[in-house]
Amino acid sequence: MEVLKNRKVLQDFIERQKEMGKRIGFAPTMGALHNGHLSLYEEARKENDLVISSIFVNPTQFNNPEDLEKYPRDVNRDILILQNSGLVDAVYIPEVADIYPEKTESQSYDFDGLENEMEGKSRPGHFNGVGTVVEELFRQVQPDNAYFGEKDFQQLAIIKKMVEKKHLPVKITGVPIYRAENGLALSSRNQRLHEDRKEASKVIYETLKKVNDWFRTVSIPEIKERVADIFDDQKGMKLEYFLIADENTLQETDFFYKDRNFRAFIVVVVDGVRLIDNIHLD
Repeated sequence: MEVLKNRKVLQDFIERQKEMGKRIGFAPTMGALHNGHLSLYEEARKENDLVISSIFVNPTQFNNPEDLEKYPRDVNRDILILQNSGLVDAVYIPEVADIYPEKTESQSYDFDGLENEMEGKSRPGHFNGVGTVVEELFRQVQPDNAYFGEKDFQQLAIIKKMVEKKHLPVKITGVPIYRAENGLALSSRNQRLHEDRKEASKVIYETLKKVNDWFRTVSIPEIKERVADIFDDQKGMKLEYFLIADENTLQETDFFYKDRNFRAFIVVVVDGVRLIDNIHLD
């Protein structure tokens, strides 16, 4: 596996691969890698000649400077995980100047309102940061296909919208959420939780499965009350929000329509660590 530590080295590498006509699959990350990330590369390996990872903690998508500071970083560990996986041919590890050569600031995007729902309400400017770094990485890596986890479903929708509106020549694929044995969605933030709290946090996915069971037989206001009651009883956990939204518009709904697809979204803060999850409602 090649480790590409700046933009010039990456460009030379990509030029060689393009000259050989290789099909490139790409999944960008912010490091702190786990099996959820590896599931992206497993999917990429099926469809591409070359699989590229990137590791870059993007400063412009953090609203809270403390959250940026606390974000787990161990590049050597991440490189070893990628090497041992046998799934990745190269990893790009840019410096801030490789992504933001002038000012470390975001572009402004219009995502047709997707950015104003859910996470966008509490994290203004977050998706401008996501769009900026992903667009720049796409332009540098020049992938044919790119892979993102459905755990960050709103982010996935935002990136699809950006690719559509910017007419970027890359196909975006969403990869199902990778879960621990107890059902907890794997996340880099989970590393900040003690093992007993990870076990307790399985209630998040258990609740989403209950929501899927209640779907179409219980009203949405009643479902929301039941979810709130569940987390009122959980010590050390705070339900930040729970909602059911249209999968295409991400707009919250209080009523089910037969011709639309819906997904339940939840955010729970566990001992100060913010955990997000979602489930498609059958």
